[in-house]
Amino acid sequence: MSTPTHPAPATTAATPAPSWRRWSLLVPVLVAASAGLLAAHFSFEGDTFRNCRYLGPSTRMYVTAWAAPVCGLAALLLLLSLRRRAHRRGQRPGSVWQGRVAVAASCLVPVLLLAQLAALYWVYGPDPSGGHDCSGLTLVQERAAARP
Repeated sequence: MSTPTHPAPATTAATPAPSWRRWSLLVPVLVAASAGLLAAHFSFEGDTFRNCRYLGPSTRMYVTAWAAPVCGLAALLLLLSLRRRAHRRGQRPGSVWQGRVAVAASCLVPVLLLAQLAALYWVYGPDPSGGHDCSGLTLVQERAAARP
């Protein structure tokens, strides 16, 4: 019987602290908030016209158009800072389920950002009807009413 001369390497990695795990759950919350703000922005599309008059984007359209990408970018920055802090302390963030959920949620951010940046562009775009209120539908209805 022989005794090993070298100690066996540790096979288990240090898991992150409980506070790190709680903070990492904020990443999917921010991603969900970003997606919710994008959905809210598109639900406010009816604010631009009233009685066939173009009013322009409402304040809540501007707020949701700006807040959605901010939440998405905040989720990415939080994830990067949490993972960096864990690596500095010699911990493996992927060894706990909270870290894996945060990484999975952050994979949705680039797709969301593309849609959110398009929505932000459309908010500052010109009148989509070309200045002819309700996309010219009133002229079509007048012509249809004039026909015998």
